[in-house]
Amino acid sequence: MGTPHNEAEKGEIAKRVLMPGDPLRAKYIAEHFLEDAVCFNTVRNMLGYTGTYKGEKISVMGGGMGVPSVGIYTYELYHEYEVEEIIRIGSAGALQDDVDLRDVVIAVGACTDSNYAAQYNLPGTFAPIADYELLESAVNTVREKGLTVRAGNVLTSDVFYNDDPTVNDRWRKMGVLAVEMESAALYMNAARAGKKALCMLTISDHLYKDEKLSARERQLGFDNMIQIALDM
Repeated sequence: MGTPHNEAEKGEIAKRVLMPGDPLRAKYIAEHFLEDAVCFNTVRNMLGYTGTYKGEKISVMGGGMGVPSVGIYTYELYHEYEVEEIIRIGSAGALQDDVDLRDVVIAVGACTDSNYAAQYNLPGTFAPIADYELLESAVNTVREKGLTVRAGNVLTSDVFYNDDPTVNDRWRKMGVLAVEMESAALYMNAARAGKKALCMLTISDHLYKDEKLSARERQLGFDNMIQIALDM
């Protein structure tokens, strides 16, 4: 089978896929959380693995950075590999003062400055949102573990280094919790495919407090979020 971006054969990828942006985080999850994990993709070093967790078959695969990258990988997983659920487990920059480093944010909805929805030729503005069943399961899992998680709107932006230094101020005024670069595309692909998606984010830096995690802390320090995604 295979695609230009994924060398897996049909049946090698589970119905549920956890998707960090960083393929090395996918490798970390496979090695530390899954049993009998087997690598199914190395194309462009976008590593993907399938193993078991508590007896359940589950896959984990990197999605890359930005709407175009995650748009390609999630489209193929839904349409070519018959994946039913994708749970993005990524990083984000906090916009609100009461959101701190290492906090987990669940994206109920994903605002965006991307033009990704233009392909659908809709007569209005599409609102990318999480699947409710996955959202409810994640919240219940958080409560069972006694953890604290924020749920609300995030921003999916196409621009990391924005030439307008005031742009985040306006999203902050609207109560958006954090900014990242992939969730809206994932939610749109899921909606179009009639599949399920959820995005959970660990805060890796704060845009108003000059605080940030190191690259290694981003890769290895997201265990709470990973555990929620696996147990939900």
